Amino acid sequence: MNKSEEHEIQSQIMIDVSKHHCTIFRTNVGMVRMSDGRWFDTGLPKGHPDLYGFKHSNGKVFYIEVKNRTGRARDDQKQFHYMLTNHGIIHGIARSPEDALKIIDEELVGYGFK
Repeated sequence: MNKSEEHEIQSQIMIDVSKHHCTIFRTNVGMVRMSDGRWFDTGLPKGHPDLYGFKHSNGKVFYIEVKNRTGRARDDQKQFHYMLTNHGIIHGIARSPEDALKIIDEELVGYGFK
């Protein structure tokens, strides 16, 4: 998987969604070793999507997992998807800004997951 390509897609999604009357945030999941040797945990659960935010029009929350055209969801991402689906939360896999806007505008639940 090309992380650089995914990063570019993610950046463009953030720009386009921000212009679309939404607030959007990027997340970091996992642990990082600090320079003093201690571990820092971001606090987010494994599988948490790359982006999340809310629509200004109705306050509905959405989650976006960013993948390039060939990227696939990991098992922990699928588990997070199942949890969001069980609660009817807007979320999906976006391979482009257009995918992200479709998920948000149409309030889709689980778009792109199989």
